[in-house]
Amino acid sequence: MDLAFIVDPLDSLKAYKDSSVSMMRAAAKRGHRIHAFEQTDLVWRAGRVTAHATPLTIEGNDERWHEAGTAALRAMEEFDAVLMRKDPPFDMEYIYSTYLLELAETAGARIYNRPRAVRDHNEKLAIAKYPQFTAPTIVTRQPDVIREFLAEHRDIILKPLDGMGGTSIFRVREADHNVNVILEIMTQDGKRSTMAQRYIPAISHGDKRILLIAGEPVPFSLARIPKAGESRGNLAAGGRGVAQPLSAHDRRIAETLGPGLWAEGLLLVGLDVIGENLTEVNVTSPTCMVEITEQTGFDVPGMFIDALERVAR
Repeated sequence: MDLAFIVDPLDSLKAYKDSSVSMMRAAAKRGHRIHAFEQTDLVWRAGRVTAHATPLTIEGNDERWHEAGTAALRAMEEFDAVLMRKDPPFDMEYIYSTYLLELAETAGARIYNRPRAVRDHNEKLAIAKYPQFTAPTIVTRQPDVIREFLAEHRDIILKPLDGMGGTSIFRVREADHNVNVILEIMTQDGKRSTMAQRYIPAISHGDKRILLIAGEPVPFSLARIPKAGESRGNLAAGGRGVAQPLSAHDRRIAETLGPGLWAEGLLLVGLDVIGENLTEVNVTSPTCMVEITEQTGFDVPGMFIDALERVAR
């Protein structure tokens, strides 16, 4: 198959841990042809969405993991599958890219994850569809509403709806003298929607990343355990990743959400679970494939390519 990956600049990818690189390696081992380009390369002209795609020879060396060929103009429907793996921020340019890729679908392109589904699933707010699995949570622009929520729960987490990697997440307690300034910053004086969530003490045991591939759960999660003095488990915030088998409740969440998410065209999803509470539904460029594979021996990239071969051929 001819596979195209929309990624960040190739030189910025850390091959030793990057899930997109692990997918490319797994696909190349099976003889599939790998191409890459960036979000900025997308062009709509004369009814077609095209990009100058660079063919890659994939290597096992993490320092020099690819050799680039000569880029050529290709329409999205010429590929057997196009994998949108651009990292957030999920800003307006990301949204415009989903519109372009949706136009490509009308010409026959197969895009994963499906552009409309990515656009429809804000990674924070999507949990509102599954209240049976969530801790008490509100979303509002109004600082007074957050203060009421804080008075009720006394210990809460605040996060922007467009953040990633644990950035701009605050833990706030009722006795905190900085509550007002934190709310001013988070809501931008009532101009920005903010999520407030009851603090979940089980974060000390890790923020678990559960991967769904074509609606089926990978049998291991990666518990991202916060470093001392932190309330964020994100690896980007210094968390330590520990792979572990899915608990019965983890599996219940995964098996409840999986079929519906896959029916919408979300081939790869990362569920974030703290304790027994679903906290995020990641659909842009879910990670943790490499860590789970290295610690358990379960071939997560291989499972992904298995699914891609089923749906794209």
